[in-house]
Amino acid sequence: MTRRRVTVMSPRTAAARRPRYPVSREIDEQTHLGEVYMRSLLRTQFRLALFVCTVLACVVLGLPMLFLLVPELRAVHLAGVPLPWAVLAGLIYPMFVAGAWLYVRQAERNERHFEDLVERQ
Repeated sequence: MTRRRVTVMSPRTAAARRPRYPVSREIDEQTHLGEVYMRSLLRTQFRLALFVCTVLACVVLGLPMLFLLVPELRAVHLAGVPLPWAVLAGLIYPMFVAGAWLYVRQAERNERHFEDLVERQ
């Protein structure tokens, strides 16, 4: 007795495939999945903002504490101006600018990652 080979095929092989539903359309139509994606982006951006604000707050609140706890620093003068005044009135602003620049750079990077994730799906 010879065995015969049988090919098993799905009956849907000739059926038309459904068009893919892009994630960007999910976001535009504000479906549940789109909301999940947007919440993840917002959560990421919020964590970044919270981190930057925490670092800046620690520096702004930490400097007066440093000058309070180390009295020798109060006696130091920088170009005729006491060091605490020079740091708190002038040298802290470049740090704010650097923090803002880093925040914007990282926020844009988060958005690019999100865009790549949406386009990949």
